[in-house]
Amino acid sequence: RYTLVQANVAGRDLGGFAAEVRRAVEARVRPPAGVFVTYGGAFENQQRAMARLRIVVPLAITLIALLLWASLRSWWLAGLVLVNLPFAAVGGVLALWLRGLHLSVSASIGFIALFGVAVLNGLVLLTTVQRARQAGAAPLDAATDGARERLRPVLMTALVASLGFIPVALSHGTGAEVQRPLATVVIGGLVTSTLLTLLVLPTLYAWIETRLAARAERRRVP
Repeated sequence: RYTLVQANVAGRDLGGFAAEVRRAVEARVRPPAGVFVTYGGAFENQQRAMARLRIVVPLAITLIALLLWASLRSWWLAGLVLVNLPFAAVGGVLALWLRGLHLSVSASIGFIALFGVAVLNGLVLLTTVQRARQAGAAPLDAATDGARERLRPVLMTALVASLGFIPVALSHGTGAEVQRPLATVVIGGLVTSTLLTLLVLPTLYAWIETRLAARAERRRVP
């Protein structure tokens, strides 16, 4: 036998509401022996999905790092591309906060999609910069010319993804509560990651490559 208590959550995150209910029940209810309380429904599904994402997200980032190394043949260059991920995440979180949305399963999936686009833009830029560097260009010149050459491809990739998600981010129909967080994360994250790709990433590359070149020169000098 069981008694079912249902509630619809609006205006706040499901996990925070369930945690508050759990605390209130534990503080005020003393069930007799053999009686227990379980929390199910959408909250149970969310907890199950989040548990999977705790495995999927680190695995996805690891696979991205391995693919970057396979493409660039350098761990420090792969790490430089992965610097895009925190900046993209900041933009996604900020966009959720500005729109009053909460971190959900769909928003977490949006972060995975966002990381893929951010890494792609960084890889496109660094491949061009590294090619110019191998041709004999100075680190700063290679970074500047590479950023200038890849400006339009990077902007096109970011704009196509962002503009495609705008109708989803503004939707109010059936299923909008699932679609809006995902689209909001992608749009907000692409803004910050694109700025990083075009401005910060070439600067970091030129600075690190200059230091590495200077260190290699000192080692060659007897």
